[in-house]
Amino acid sequence: MKLGAQLYTVRAFTKTPEDIEKTLRKIKSMGFDVIQISGFGPMDPHKLGELVHELGLDVCITHSSYDRITGDLDNLMEEHRMMGCDSIGIGSMPQKFRGSAEGTEAFIKEMSPIAKKLADAGMSLGYHNHNFEFMRYDGRLLMDRLIEDTPKEFGFILDTYWLQAGGVTPSDYIRRVAGRMKVCHFKDMQIVPNEEGKASQLFTEVGEGNLNLASCIKACIESGVQYIVIEQDVCPGDPFDSLAVSYKNLKKLAADAGAL
Repeated sequence: MKLGAQLYTVRAFTKTPEDIEKTLRKIKSMGFDVIQISGFGPMDPHKLGELVHELGLDVCITHSSYDRITGDLDNLMEEHRMMGCDSIGIGSMPQKFRGSAEGTEAFIKEMSPIAKKLADAGMSLGYHNHNFEFMRYDGRLLMDRLIEDTPKEFGFILDTYWLQAGGVTPSDYIRRVAGRMKVCHFKDMQIVPNEEGKASQLFTEVGEGNLNLASCIKACIESGVQYIVIEQDVCPGDPFDSLAVSYKNLKKLAADAGAL
């Protein structure tokens, strides 16, 4: 299993081509060989492809926009091939599909043929969850519809934090998508007091919070996950520092679980 960085974590430093190059070189110097591209500003795809190959970075998957996936798929596929990446991720279903069983089914109907087209081309689609997919309509969780009502080619990028925030056990859902998930997002959750003296949940570095990530690694091994990437939506300070802490902790967790 390979460990990497979800670069949405450092999105504030990937707005221009110059910033993107500087960030990729810094990520490489930190010891990362695997990245997920997400939150990048515009950059010539040929130059981006040349840069990741020069640095020896394995782009395991991306987060690409719904509009490009549904309206410009052939060009998007070619851009991924330039980077040596065979997996296209979508960060979430658009707002217009949320909030009802009918909306989720409409999203499934639209995305399923795309997933099959990608599979026919030797590529894959991955859907990244948040917690709204765990709302229940007509007796079923929206997430269960995404798993049960889609073809096997419809893949997932499950997120440990958002699974926990959705009220389910993360390792259980990792096992439910066995064989359909190439990349899993690892992020941790801490509980802290808020201004009212009650508890709030916050993002924190991997291994510094309350999630049972050891059980998630075990589930990833059993489910055929190839990559675990670190993501932290909000960092208390320098996000590169947070990535470094998470990487150190994740390597130990993965080694203890026999994943490396």
